[in-house]
Amino acid sequence: MSLRLIFMGTPDFAVPTLLELVAHGHEIAAVYTREAKPAGRGMKLQPTPVAREAERLGIPVFTPKTLRTPEAEAEFRSHEAEAAVVVAYGMILPQNILDVPPLGCFNLHGSLLPRWRGAAPINRAIMEGDAESGVMVMKMDVGLDTGDVAMAERLAITDAMTALDLHDALAPLGADLMVRAMGALERGRLSLTPQSDVGVTYAAKIDKAEAKIDWSKPARDVLRHCHGLSPFPGAWCEVPIEGESVRVKVLRCELAQGSGAPGALLDDRLTIACGHGAIRIIDLQRAGKQPMKASEFLRGTPLKPPLRLS
Repeated sequence: MSLRLIFMGTPDFAVPTLLELVAHGHEIAAVYTREAKPAGRGMKLQPTPVAREAERLGIPVFTPKTLRTPEAEAEFRSHEAEAAVVVAYGMILPQNILDVPPLGCFNLHGSLLPRWRGAAPINRAIMEGDAESGVMVMKMDVGLDTGDVAMAERLAITDAMTALDLHDALAPLGADLMVRAMGALERGRLSLTPQSDVGVTYAAKIDKAEAKIDWSKPARDVLRHCHGLSPFPGAWCEVPIEGESVRVKVLRCELAQGSGAPGALLDDRLTIACGHGAIRIIDLQRAGKQPMKASEFLRGTPLKPPLRLS
């Protein structure tokens, strides 16, 4: 047996779930994703990662600008799906759309709800120093990630993890979780638990204005800030190079021994003093350049104390 589903998703994070649902025999009647956007040097229209996979699989793709019109509802209803699966779709589903599938609409969210409802749960969990994250399947309602939870998987966050690392760990974990949830739904055995009112936090969309590194903070806070914004938009600082102030993004770092004035370079290996303790930069990206190892950067641009980053 299998379910007839509508799949709604946009970025790379959603692709494993689509592929796993197909692999487990569910019928994907339609894929909904965001419109193609211009990108690259030629600014050609680029379909979303989900659109590319759906087209490869021969699944019809829909890219409505809104779901709030009678026409959008009629089109959604025409697919005659039993349920909808939503993974980082990027568009709010109004109540009339949520009411269409008889078994409901189910969202895969990259946090341990009710912590980090909203747009950037992976980034915020790292930036705030959380010890763990995870994925949850919830039955959607009109609130912002407020629906009843069906299933969850947890994952430890280490200080070595960047947002990309956590993203890449949660995506397949979430795909497996959603497949199990749809299997239980198909058998009529999917149980739902209301979210707690305690511990609610919101993961606001990342603002580029947040990206500047504050060296006066403790070393671990600086590390988590850098890793939570890596690779995009990238936490940055200004480095004096050959008489100019050059913007450099810190993509990966580690805690290190040493102390000094915040932002002070402590050795020739890019160990930087923080408000308490120090970090050593491992991967970085100079403005206008490709990401590189700190060791590679230093071969071309040797830096030594008493230089100071700002």
